[in-house]
Amino acid sequence: MSYQDEYVGSFPKDFSYGPFEQNGDGDNTSLQEDHKPRILLMGLRRSGKSSIQKVVFHKMSPNETLFLESTNKIVKDDINNSSFVQFQIWDFPGQIDFFDPSFDSDTIFGGCGALVFVIDAQDDYQDALDKLHLTVTKAYRVNSNIKFEVFIHKVDGLNDDYKMESQRDIHHRATDDLTEASLDHVHLSFHLTSIYDHSIFEAFSKVVQKLIPQLPTLENLLNILISNSGIEKAFLFDVVSKIYIATDSSPVDMQSYELCCDMIDVVIDISCIYGMVDESQMNTFNSQSSSLIKLNNGTVLYLREVNKFLALVCILREENFQKQGVIDYNFLCFRDAITQVFELRNKCQGVAAAARSRPEPELTNGAADSAETTSDHSQPQIP
Repeated sequence: MSYQDEYVGSFPKDFSYGPFEQNGDGDNTSLQEDHKPRILLMGLRRSGKSSIQKVVFHKMSPNETLFLESTNKIVKDDINNSSFVQFQIWDFPGQIDFFDPSFDSDTIFGGCGALVFVIDAQDDYQDALDKLHLTVTKAYRVNSNIKFEVFIHKVDGLNDDYKMESQRDIHHRATDDLTEASLDHVHLSFHLTSIYDHSIFEAFSKVVQKLIPQLPTLENLLNILISNSGIEKAFLFDVVSKIYIATDSSPVDMQSYELCCDMIDVVIDISCIYGMVDESQMNTFNSQSSSLIKLNNGTVLYLREVNKFLALVCILREENFQKQGVIDYNFLCFRDAITQVFELRNKCQGVAAAARSRPEPELTNGAADSAETTSDHSQPQIP
């Protein structure tokens, strides 16, 4: 068996979110039935939208993205295998015309949770800013709850001073354009990104977190865990994409995040080599998966499996790890709490789905009057 045929980067091809679905821009099937939040990837041609999607969610090597063809239709990608990371990504062609009669703004933006607009920082971005303003204006009129994220992309070839100057310039000009259009209350979040380092994963982590209603609960659970275990920093990772869906309230250090990402790669690599029972078993990340790495600066990285696609990665001092039994017990309590959050969320989703599928009752005038009378005279008694 050729390993080159079986693996892409550090992950087996089957260790992913499932099939990659492509639909034309005229295909609106199941739009109303599918209620998972959507992330729209927009920007000018060759800004790097498809490369971002392939690198983050399909484990493509950054160098391989050089051979990707330009997107000429809407590409829909269903991300649904992870416990919390459940959404769709729609990659839009750069030449899309919002004033085209075939462009259904209500359908496109109506069910959108976040809109990611990609700007090529190595190019003249005036046209991109004009397109950003048009996109935000159009989307906000349809859905005022959209989270607007701006990726200032391809910054790997720029020095630090130019990166910051570009970010300030783009931020200033974009917000000024919105103010002139009386949309100064619309908030844009800006991220410096590159597919050649971990910045794109960190930026997408921030985007996904805004789509998780349970985020405050997860952060609170992580805060309780680290305060009772002597842990300095904890991340709840989706191991497939290496985006973190939650972390504790302390600031995120980019170097620590990169260490945790590299640790996940090592665990998956070793598991794929030594953890397979047979060749048909591709997902070897399971309840027995854990890892401990001691760095030469006295820091310990500790990884434990939470469920099939989630892992807890902790950073702590070596002297605090001497009470590993306490840490492991607290982790079990944390995992039980996460399971309860999952169960509650699934129950709420089931109730919501049942309510959507239940037909509305038709009341006669007499029944309506009776219901109104009951409503008026049956107020709850508060002790």
